[in-house]
Amino acid sequence: MNNLPTVTKNLLIINVLCFLGMIVARRYGVDLENMLGLHFFLASDFNIGQLVSYMFMHANFPHIFFNMFAVWMFGRVLEQVWGPKRFLTYYMVCGIGAGLVQEFVQFCEYFFVWSGYDSVNTGMNIIPMSEFLNQLTTVGASGAVYGVLLAFGMLFPNSPMFVFPIPVPVKAKYFVIGYAVLELLLGVGGSDGVAHFAHLGGMLFGLMLIIYWKKKNGGGQIYY
Repeated sequence: MNNLPTVTKNLLIINVLCFLGMIVARRYGVDLENMLGLHFFLASDFNIGQLVSYMFMHANFPHIFFNMFAVWMFGRVLEQVWGPKRFLTYYMVCGIGAGLVQEFVQFCEYFFVWSGYDSVNTGMNIIPMSEFLNQLTTVGASGAVYGVLLAFGMLFPNSPMFVFPIPVPVKAKYFVIGYAVLELLLGVGGSDGVAHFAHLGGMLFGLMLIIYWKKKNGGGQIYY
């Protein structure tokens, strides 16, 4: 742990502490996931600070484990290349951007599907629209993590990666493209409760920031 770059280490620590704090708070009847998770902006429980705080909340152990594993595996490399300030800026921009994309997707769904109704049938019961909107909560660092994956794939496109269950190494650029296509397909065709478009949003904002940095650097490589 002492060998980890500063920002990567602190991101891991903060996320783990928030996850443990969420578990402890539940025992005292406090729902931190609901308080700090990102609500739909038309819901009464929404506040602007949730665009940051939602990145540090996770639904369960596998959720935080795989996100933090990716931060540890790829984030430390980016921080060593970019430095702590630029890496933290990139991470936060990707996470906030993912939240904004998720808000936009939820608004589109609300506008085209739910806006004409006063209540929603969830399959188990009928609840008022205001209560339903407050249930649209997004948590997790996945948007920022997908941005990190994109950056790694762009900076080290030919690095071999071992992806289960593929028996041969895959170049990082193909790994990232494959993940992006998979997220798009799942987002369009699925209702599995996973914010697939938020993942794509993290990649999109990461791409825009990398392009901006590259132009600012005169079109050269974004190594600092």
